[in-house]
Amino acid sequence: MESKFSIEDALSKLWDKLDGWLDAIILKLPNIVMAIFVMVLFYFIARGIRKLLQKFLLNRISQQSIQDIIARFAFLTVILIGFFVALGVLELDKVLTSILAGAGVVGLAIGLALQGTLSNTFGGLILSFMPKININDFIESDGIKGFVSEISLRNVVVRQPDNNYVVIPNSKFIDGSFKNYSLSERSRIVVDCGVGYESDLQQVEDLVIKIIGENFPQNNNEAVEFFFTEFGDSSINFMVRFWIDMKGAKQEHAARHEAVKLIKSHFDAKDINIPFPIRTLDFGKNTLNMNTIKGKS
Repeated sequence: MESKFSIEDALSKLWDKLDGWLDAIILKLPNIVMAIFVMVLFYFIARGIRKLLQKFLLNRISQQSIQDIIARFAFLTVILIGFFVALGVLELDKVLTSILAGAGVVGLAIGLALQGTLSNTFGGLILSFMPKININDFIESDGIKGFVSEISLRNVVVRQPDNNYVVIPNSKFIDGSFKNYSLSERSRIVVDCGVGYESDLQQVEDLVIKIIGENFPQNNNEAVEFFFTEFGDSSINFMVRFWIDMKGAKQEHAARHEAVKLIKSHFDAKDINIPFPIRTLDFGKNTLNMNTIKGKS
């Protein structure tokens, strides 16, 4: 016996279903209002806790990145608690149980799909608690130099001296190496130069050590070091090493700039030659002939 489709019966069943839902919503309306109130309340509680942490507790932590991580974690934790309380107010305990049961399966699937992102996230947590890198430190990583402007759960943002920003994924930053110029108050720099073969080498050494030592004071266990390095094509080359206060590239450039000017001015005063390469073209016995061919008129 074939059953015939009736539009009236379908509409009647749909209306009965919607009517049942409407009655359920009306019965649950106080719970819905209370759940919304709970979520709003926990949102403001989360904001208040975050502000209190930033004002009183987190100020004792020197690293800005750790402060940001803890503040965000506290805010999200309070919001999550409020969400579970709201589900309890709505009497959706079974739904809550299902959500927690399915979270493991969903988390596994998301973890497999987002391995790179999770690697960056855990890298951000590691970087945030590393004492070797802080906000505003001057670092160099994979040929990139600049100031650390942000350490997030995904990447490290570096502001270069030309004011361009470079975003480095945390996973690459963790797996690679980096140099932090801001960890030490003092750094040693090198200035290279050369003098003519006719120069008195001892005079050159004594003069350079004297002028660098007078203009760049050295602390305990520090000294100006001078070394002749090679016989060049047109000069005897040397390098001088000395310590300066340095936490960024600008201080290094400024110190090298000043040292070059000092060496040049004192060499000029002592008639010490800083030669430049000279090329001599020797034609030997070859002669240059020019033949002029006159055109016929």
